[in-house]
This record gives sequence, structure tokens and C-alpha cells, in this order.
Amino acid sequence: MPASAHSFELIGVGSPIMDLLAQIPDTFLTTLTGAKGGMVLVDAQEMEAIVTRLENHPATVAGGSAGNTAVSAARLGIRTTFLGKLGNDATARAYKENFAHAGGDVSRFKYADLANARCVSLITPDAARTMRTCLGAAMTLAAGEISPADFHGCRHAHIEGYLLFNRDLANAVITAARAAGCTISIDLASFEVVNAARDWILAQLHHGIDIVFANEDEIHALFPAVGQDYPALAKRLAEFGGLAAVKIGKDGAWIAKGTELHRILPVPAPTVIDTTGAGDAWAAGFLYGYLRGWTPLASGALGSRLGSECVRHLGPAIPAAQWPAIHAEAAKLSG
Repeated sequence: MPASAHSFELIGVGSPIMDLLAQIPDTFLTTLTGAKGGMVLVDAQEMEAIVTRLENHPATVAGGSAGNTAVSAARLGIRTTFLGKLGNDATARAYKENFAHAGGDVSRFKYADLANARCVSLITPDAARTMRTCLGAAMTLAAGEISPADFHGCRHAHIEGYLLFNRDLANAVITAARAAGCTISIDLASFEVVNAARDWILAQLHHGIDIVFANEDEIHALFPAVGQDYPALAKRLAEFGGLAAVKIGKDGAWIAKGTELHRILPVPAPTVIDTTGAGDAWAAGFLYGYLRGWTPLASGALGSRLGSECVRHLGPAIPAAQWPAIHAEAAKLSG
């Protein structure tokens, strides 16, 4: 089916989470279990306990890994929708309104009569983020609710790795997306995800995934024997037949496809405020180019531009004032 025949070029799949952003000293992390820089699921009681201990009231912004990518993709001009479960509260309504305001379609959200998902993102002075997530309504999305109809008319499905904590749901999502004829990308999301679901990821790679996004920690967790040779890690991931995008933060990225290997240069950020959502923004820029038929180098260049812009601001959302310049750069890259 040609791209013009699809109602949507991109469907994001994941948990529609509202982020609570808090800048903290490193000592605050000593009061938590789990490693710095990772994501741990918590219940509502533990979430409130963490928020209560914060010195300042956290900023609130729509988030979620696939949600961040979908919002930036919509801002770029991609026809975008989203599959995930919202709650029934003011937080859920604000999330839905934000997605629509970005230009996204809200017709494929599902709903539960529960509190919406929230994530407290703890940002240390080095701009690293450590996340604690209470999934709320999003956690009730069940495999039995997913069917190929959810993906009908969609060209490409972008799936966040956090879904892999629910193996049955992940299986239902990827099976339905394939049945609907979507190409598929997965963002591995966190080293905790890879550690918990490495066998599932490898099995799906053998089955066929069009694009896999991974950062340094995630690719190391997937292929621990390869070491820290990022070109080799990218080529190892690409051996499964898809496109491998290995993001290495301020040092750019490596993209591998078949025998091709591309070095993606970084776009330096004058000041790094917060790395929350930077990888999601990178994926949005790359997917825009990929869905427009650009070269991997051009797609990666736009990814680097969005990732660089994201870290200059608090939270995963790129401010509205920055988008005209991004659109102008995308137009240049398309040539």
C-alpha cells in the first residue's frame, strides 16, 4: 500500500504517562532503590512518598517514551496517532489535549476508570534522569484488547520497550501490527528492559524488526560480549536484517543496515539542562526521515538536531518557539 493510502504514517504504542520533573541533588538518589539513570515501576503509595520528599513542587509535562516520539513526530508534520490507555482524571484529560494540540490523532486511545499513569523524573546536576513510574490506568491495557483493527490504516508502528514488562501485551501488539501490514520499530527504552526481556527481544529480532533504537547502556545489555565498540555493536544488531540505530548521547550515533555503517555526528548543545526524552526526540527525527525516504545519514542528522534541542530544556517537550527553525532544517535535509 503506498504511503498516501494510509490514514496515518505513524502509530506510537506505549503508556501515555504524565511526567513530574524535579531537579534534585545526587544525595536524593541514595534514598531510593535501583541504579541511577534507570526506570523502576512503583505503586501509587511509593510515588506519593517520593513526591512528598521533593524540596520543590515538580513541573508537569506529558511524557512516556512512545508518547514523546509521537508528539515530536506530529510536530514535524507526520500524520500520527497513538495506542495506549488513558485514565479518567484531570491528568488524563490534559495528556489527551496536549497530544491533540501537537497535531496528533486521539481516536485510538483506550480508557480505564482509574488514575492516569505518572512518572517522576529525578534530574541530577549532571542532567541525568532517574525515573520512577506508577502506571495506573496504563497498566490495565490487556492483550485481549489489542487487535489488527487498532493498526488499520497505519504505515509504521513505533513501540516503546517498556511494554516488554508485560510480555503478553507486547506479543499482542507486535502480532497485531504485523497482521495489519505495519513496518515496526522498537525503542529498547532502558537497560532494565533489556535485562528483563533479552530473550524476547532476540526472538523478535530473528522474526524481523525494521528498526531498533538503543542507547549505550541498552546495546551493552543486549550484547554484553561485544564490549564498548559502538560500530561493532551497531553491526551486530543489524545482522538480524533490520536497521540498527545506536545512540551514544553527546557523541552522536551509529547506524547500520546490511553492510552499510554510518557515523551520525552530534549537534552540540550550548547548555544541557535535562536529558529526559532526548532519545525519544532523536527517534522522532529519524523516523521522519525514514518515512520520507531519506538516507540514513540525513535521517540521523535530523534525529541529532531534535535530540540536541530537547536537552536544552526541562522535560521531553521541545518548546513551540523552536519548531520553525527545526522545520527549516528538515526542509534543507530533504534536499
